[in-house]
Amino acid sequence: MGSREVSNQDWQGKHVTVAGLGVSGIPAAKVLHGLGAVVTVVNDGDDERSRAQAAELEAQGIAVRLGDGATLPESTELIVTAPGWQPHKPLFTAAAEAGVPVWGDVELAWRLRGPGAAPWLAVTGTNGKTTTVRMLASILEAAGLRTAAVGNIGVSLLDAVLGDEEYDVLAVELSSYQLHWAPSLRAHSAAVLNLAPDHLDWHGSMAAYVADKGRIYEGNRVACVYNAADPATEDLVREADVEEGCRAIGFTLNTPGPSQLGVVDGILVDRAFVANRQKQAQELAEVKDIDPPAPHNIANALAAAALARAFGVEPAAVRDGLRAFRPDPHRIEHVANVAGVAYIDDSKATNTHAAEASLAAYDPIVWIAGGLAKGATFDELVTGAAGRLRGVVLIGRDRELIREALTRHAPEVPVVDLDRTDTGAMSEAVREAARLARPGDTVLMAPACASMDMFVNYNKRGEAFADAVRALAAESA
Repeated sequence: MGSREVSNQDWQGKHVTVAGLGVSGIPAAKVLHGLGAVVTVVNDGDDERSRAQAAELEAQGIAVRLGDGATLPESTELIVTAPGWQPHKPLFTAAAEAGVPVWGDVELAWRLRGPGAAPWLAVTGTNGKTTTVRMLASILEAAGLRTAAVGNIGVSLLDAVLGDEEYDVLAVELSSYQLHWAPSLRAHSAAVLNLAPDHLDWHGSMAAYVADKGRIYEGNRVACVYNAADPATEDLVREADVEEGCRAIGFTLNTPGPSQLGVVDGILVDRAFVANRQKQAQELAEVKDIDPPAPHNIANALAAAALARAFGVEPAAVRDGLRAFRPDPHRIEHVANVAGVAYIDDSKATNTHAAEASLAAYDPIVWIAGGLAKGATFDELVTGAAGRLRGVVLIGRDRELIREALTRHAPEVPVVDLDRTDTGAMSEAVREAARLARPGDTVLMAPACASMDMFVNYNKRGEAFADAVRALAAESA
């Protein structure tokens, strides 16, 4: 277990069922087995990959049931679930009837922390989580702190909690799924970046989705960071049961009020963690220190800065950390300029809220959109973007939903509807976008949909877009 040994006393002989093979289930099963628990892994699937994973676990003495994720194994005292397993699955219904608690991998990691464990600075929201957590980790590193970006990103939480590496503080990304299954999590400080309809098929309703996001504020010690432009995030702060003295800290793209961080004349300023917040503001960084300086990314930087300041980080480290940060691929990534047209890959924009932020950063735009809608509607998105659109190229299974919204709210915008899902579809989409674009325009792939109808994930979709753009550039050279 490394330098922070966990006592086996509470786990010896405890019958634990792990729900799901995969990136969280397999490590959880191995950790629990190592602590002396009697572990059974259940998994819905029974394919070649699952059988290989099962064989590896069984060789270590861990029981695995493939093709049966619905039945509660006899003598189960605790379920540890992969975050993606939906709450209404029969396994959890059976657990509730039997009085068996259900934890996620985040809850397990939280419970296994040793004495003096590093505090958590936690981030959730519909969009921007990964970028904000990576910005936060960059700021903490610039402050000389031992840290890592963990959770739904980078290092696994179990590895961070149980490994040999000693941390001063952890920057933790948490999804609504993970928060749903983490009842005892208590962060040092936490941020909800924004709230928009997403994963409603999993949560069952917008209210349930928002409630799970709000769990991140429970028990916060120093700061609950909210988005002043999104009143629902502030409502969650008001409803949270926090420790005495914990403060509500807002971030805004406008001039900040007391207990807020904001922007004044291109400068990020802090009116929250200063001696006299009624009259005093502390300069933290310049907008030009942020890559890219799109509005929603400035908001991410402000949230990261607020959490870092809540942890006592000095202003210079905020500036240095933001300057050192580079965004991940497929997040408003500039691919190339071809014939005076900029081509931007925002394949990570897998829902309407993310696409809205991306569309707001450019004008005029030829928009490549479509994929799996996940129950989303597009009227509001199209209404907001209509004045910026030079043209639209639609791809993917649910493209008709976007086309209908364009017909209602932007009937004058030319639309190309690509009725194909083969590997050459993205290349044709880029060529059609190039045909619609004029010098000075931006071709923006911000699909507002998930990718799995045509691609393995959003990364592969982004790579296909970038490859198509580079091929176009080579032909134009």
